[in-house]
Amino acid sequence: MKTRILITLAASLTLAACATAPKPLQGQFSTISPRDSVAQKQTGTPVRWGGRIIETLPGQGETCFQMIARPLNGSGRPSSTSSDASDGRFIACRSGFYDPAVFEPGRDVTFIGRIDGYQTTKIGEYDYPLPKIAADVVYLWPVVREVDVVPAYPYGPWGPAWGPGPGWGWGWRSGWW
Repeated sequence: MKTRILITLAASLTLAACATAPKPLQGQFSTISPRDSVAQKQTGTPVRWGGRIIETLPGQGETCFQMIARPLNGSGRPSSTSSDASDGRFIACRSGFYDPAVFEPGRDVTFIGRIDGYQTTKIGEYDYPLPKIAADVVYLWPVVREVDVVPAYPYGPWGPAWGPGPGWGWGWRSGWW
């Protein structure tokens, strides 16, 4: 009984550790989304926003990132469960140079900062107002590679259907199943 409780406790702690944000992304932030911040104009509000890079624009003394916002998961990483889920767009700027070859379109980034104002950008022929944050933290997430898992034995866990088996000797498997 004690062993079962200890195993359950250890499993719970392990799962809880998986949902913890990396140290630079921890803290208390407003839950307002980039889309909602445009309607409510909340300049100065501390936020933790993330998403996919649309464009990285290094300038004199700072680099700005145009982002498509995504909801963040428990660890602060932009969610990739639905490619259609978006909380609008935003711009995040941070002093220094961030290489566009590393911070390339499609990469996931999470920012911590405060809403520093609003900037209107043209997207096609549409004037699109974007919240702009002064970022204190720029957290580039590692690329997640999808892996196709191919079973070693195409005929199930007992191997190919020819050879010794639980049936009667060599040959095509026959017997109890």
